[in-house]
Amino acid sequence: MLDPDASFEDLLRLHAPQVLGALVRRYGHFDLAEDAVQEALLAAAGQWPQRGVPANPRGWLIRVASRRLTDLLRSEEARRRREQTAAARTPQDAFTAPPPGESRAPSEDDTLTLLFLCCHPELTPAAQVALTLRAVGGLTTAEIARALLVPEATMAQRISRAKRKVRGVHFRPPGPDDRDQRLAAVLQVLYLIFNEGYTATSGCTLRRADLAREAIRLTRSVRRLLPRDGAVTGLLALMLLTDARGPARTGPHGELVPLHEQDRGRWDQAAVAEGVELVEEALSQPPVGPYQLQAAIAALHDEAARAEDTDWPQILALYDLLVRSAPEPMAELGRVVAVAMVRGPHAGLAELGGLEDALKGHYRLDAVRAHLLEMAGDTARAGSAYRAAALGTRSVPEARYLQARAARLAPPDPL
Repeated sequence: MLDPDASFEDLLRLHAPQVLGALVRRYGHFDLAEDAVQEALLAAAGQWPQRGVPANPRGWLIRVASRRLTDLLRSEEARRRREQTAAARTPQDAFTAPPPGESRAPSEDDTLTLLFLCCHPELTPAAQVALTLRAVGGLTTAEIARALLVPEATMAQRISRAKRKVRGVHFRPPGPDDRDQRLAAVLQVLYLIFNEGYTATSGCTLRRADLAREAIRLTRSVRRLLPRDGAVTGLLALMLLTDARGPARTGPHGELVPLHEQDRGRWDQAAVAEGVELVEEALSQPPVGPYQLQAAIAALHDEAARAEDTDWPQILALYDLLVRSAPEPMAELGRVVAVAMVRGPHAGLAELGGLEDALKGHYRLDAVRAHLLEMAGDTARAGSAYRAAALGTRSVPEARYLQARAARLAPPDPL
């Protein structure tokens, strides 16, 4: 159920993957079904603000999307009359929209099945991630491109090819073998959906809480299927421990509050406690991989009563393990911060040079450089780096925060 304070956009985003799952289960035709769902969402955005939200919004979206899909399928059939084999496989009643009074809502399993469908083994790992972020996460092509550090045009082609490949794949929950084969991609997608929800890559708000909640919900569902999988447990722990800080991450006007300045009394202590318990469980479920290690780092942050009590040497040790087991630019950037906190800002800056190629043009590289330069007392260069970082982000709260840091370091105007 949607939270009382959730936005209208939250409502549509919550239902979109479940509506898509219902259509793909009923009709197949993944690519056309997604087009139909997008049109239903546009119809809802145009009608609901004036007419009010229906009593059964999901059922409304399914009916509208089904009717649109019916039109699309008929159009496809008319254009492909020569494809007799494909036509023979289509049931006669497949083009019949559901009865107007139908109220059945797709179960949670529809979204979970859709998640595993998008991670079909015929797709490359990159295509699996992109398609799932689009269909299940509801991210735009531009947002996915930024999250995966690739050009938007490349991402659009990747998603289009992935849709064509899963066209006609039977919509059913995967068996144990398929599930294990697709699990790594599923977890990566859930991780990226959560990250976009926790820190939106664009827009006027720092968080997209609906995405973070949906990622946590789906990860809980995967864990119910695989309760003894350490990676699944570790990912859920990481999400809970990170999301627990959400209430303290913004000020009264939506401004970003960095971790070391947050009021830790506002953190969700129930989520912290559950996350810490899950970390302990995940670390006992070998092999220990990147999600367990990141969760352990998050637990050390959350268990510190004050920022100055943070166990940075232990965090650095965990980062060392993380970048050895799963080298990845953002993990290495986190390690640079840990190096600076343990060995000083100049040591961190020296390590930062090794990431120039991997993160060239990414604003977080400039933001970390600015932070370390400020720690080192080089305020002029720190201000320049903060300004460069502000220009590189599409998130309004992040840009304002970085601009404010730069302004604070600017020399006073001469009298």
